[in-house]
Amino acid sequence: MAFKVIQSFKLKIEGDPTGIKETWNGPNVCNYTGFTCGTVPVFNQKTVAGANFNNRNLSGTHLTINEILVGLEDIVFFHANSNNFKGTIPVEASKLKYFFELDLSNNQLSGPFPNQVLAAKKLLFLDLRFNKFEGFVPPQIFTLDLDLLFINNNNLVPQKIPDTLGKTPALYLVLANNKFIGGIPKSIGSAKDTLLEVLFLNNQLTGCLPYEIGYLKKTTVFDVGSNRLMGPIPHSFQCLEKMEQLNLAHNRFSGVVPEAVCCLPHLSNFTLSYNYFTQVGKKCRELIKEGKLHVKMNCILDLPDQRSPAECAKFFSVPHKCPDEKSLTYVPCSKGIYGNELESSDMQLTTLTPELAPAHSPLGRSYGALAPH
Repeated sequence: MAFKVIQSFKLKIEGDPTGIKETWNGPNVCNYTGFTCGTVPVFNQKTVAGANFNNRNLSGTHLTINEILVGLEDIVFFHANSNNFKGTIPVEASKLKYFFELDLSNNQLSGPFPNQVLAAKKLLFLDLRFNKFEGFVPPQIFTLDLDLLFINNNNLVPQKIPDTLGKTPALYLVLANNKFIGGIPKSIGSAKDTLLEVLFLNNQLTGCLPYEIGYLKKTTVFDVGSNRLMGPIPHSFQCLEKMEQLNLAHNRFSGVVPEAVCCLPHLSNFTLSYNYFTQVGKKCRELIKEGKLHVKMNCILDLPDQRSPAECAKFFSVPHKCPDEKSLTYVPCSKGIYGNELESSDMQLTTLTPELAPAHSPLGRSYGALAPH
């Protein structure tokens, strides 16, 4: 069965710059480059369990994933980053019994957002970035039991991020470079037990940051750069004890940068450039000297490379108020005390020994999704 499916697929490939299909000869498909075989649990027999066409740049006038994906009935993973597949995801993919990973990033897929993936209940890994999908993202996408969801860089219509965001069990979530509008849903705090990295950058988000972001006790990367967000940094951000990379640059944030946020123990890159902040304290200034805090083009009078007084005056001549300003002083990790910023000693932080320190890389895993390859 797999032999016939692969040979039929081979005929549709017109461009094959790496010559992968030249290895697809003979009856033993387990020896074909790009295919992985495994044992079917129920029948204890070998079958094609995976396809990896990453960076092969395959092309063809009628090259789709339909026949190859659906035809390999026991497939576990299908990785096809950086090719020229057209069409969309077949509805029949939801019927695959062992299907856990689908990577179709950086292809020519188009049409409405593929709602058919909602029926693929066993998927753990869904990467649809850098395609031409249009329309709305269904709220149910955030209820799938995924570890990873990348849908950045598509042609989605302007829409609010669904409130179901907080139901996502995803560890890595990238919604960047689309046209999401409105605010970040307060429900995001409900993802506190799973969410490690989340990228909202380069959308059209507005409003103030909800204090519920402070519940994200496991999150190491949080990026809302290049949006239209405003208001102060919620005091709840001092509860983000695992945070390593925090990017709020290129927005309309203002006010005082909370000292307690600058005391977060793992913070290695805190970017506030191109906003309207007016004041930074002692600890934050230490981070500036260490190159961990970036405040270029704000309204901090005694620091270099700031906006002009006229530009700052113009911004502050118009009120910039948040709907629920009291909530922005709420610190959930201080047992509900309003207006009290925790000092670093109050957070019961210890000096990390090398074996306890988290592995750190210059860029989180999610940032890799911002490049097509």
